[in-house]
Amino acid sequence: MENNLKQKLIDIAKKEIEGNDPAHDFEHAKRVLHNVELISEKEGGDQDILVPAALFHDVVIYPKNHPKSDDAPKESADLTRKILEKEDEYPKEKIELVEHAIKECSFNKNEEPKDMETKILRDADRLEATGVVAIMRTFSSSGHMERPFYDLEDPFCENRKPNPRNFAVDLFYERLFVAKDRMYTDTAKNIAKERTKFLYTFIDELKRELDA
Repeated sequence: MENNLKQKLIDIAKKEIEGNDPAHDFEHAKRVLHNVELISEKEGGDQDILVPAALFHDVVIYPKNHPKSDDAPKESADLTRKILEKEDEYPKEKIELVEHAIKECSFNKNEEPKDMETKILRDADRLEATGVVAIMRTFSSSGHMERPFYDLEDPFCENRKPNPRNFAVDLFYERLFVAKDRMYTDTAKNIAKERTKFLYTFIDELKRELDA
């Protein structure tokens, strides 16, 4: 992708993405784009597809406890189509591929995608569920959702199933700890494995502070 077009798409994303949710704001999009570039440098992939898919994959977002939360990927893909159709420099035959990658980007998608671009985008987004940034995003979302930090009776899900819609720490057990096992590319697997070590360190320290 030409640098001029890339910068133009970055500028559009900065305007289009709302800033009221720090876990899914423009900075999140920038980090996912960085992850995409980091992965694709070794794994390949079409930058014409990956750049807009990374920038706009969360251009429409709802809190996880919102009734329209599951509609966000499709709405993001639809809005991305409209944005790309207005850009004369963007190859129109690739818009559908960008839409597909965005629709298939959800963390809960488990079936393995066939195309490399979707694999890379999923990995790039899932890396945001590992490491220090994942902890920051988790508790930012908790404030946004007015969700308690942890269950007072069983903070670390020792005798119950995780319920991340109700408790922030539960998200570690349902998503953050397992993100490393849901990567497709070797590059993302290696990054996630290292970042996940810190997640366990964080929880171990929390256990000590709560004396649990």
